[in-house]
Amino acid sequence: MLQPLILSSTKETPSVVLDAQNNIFAFSDTSWPQDAVKFYSPIISWVEEYFKKPNPVTIFEFKMNYFNTSSAKQFAKLLSVIKKYSANNIVKIVWFYQRDDLDMLKAGNRYAKLLDMDFETISTDENFPTDAEDYYV
Repeated sequence: MLQPLILSSTKETPSVVLDAQNNIFAFSDTSWPQDAVKFYSPIISWVEEYFKKPNPVTIFEFKMNYFNTSSAKQFAKLLSVIKKYSANNIVKIVWFYQRDDLDMLKAGNRYAKLLDMDFETISTDENFPTDAEDYYV
């Protein structure tokens, strides 16, 4: 089985939990790394490897507070990889946004329109996880 990819957030990078065994696929907090391509390349490679033997249902959760333009481009690349595999698998994207954060809602809606796949935006008042361990409650 594919080893989990778990990264706790830093000042510049998001919390990432890609854990097929526990069926957790989550991104949260902020993303503005100095080199977004370098940060997201292993994540995209992990997702491509995962879809060689995916779980019956895969739900990717995004709970972002902020991301910069270079991260937005990497999210688009990641989401296009996910879409590529969604044709033969049950895959869903859930985009959470803080109730008052209309920019994050708009970003989710743009990705949903771009992808044309099972994509849900959810408004919430909860605080988003900043530590990868928060997903293992």
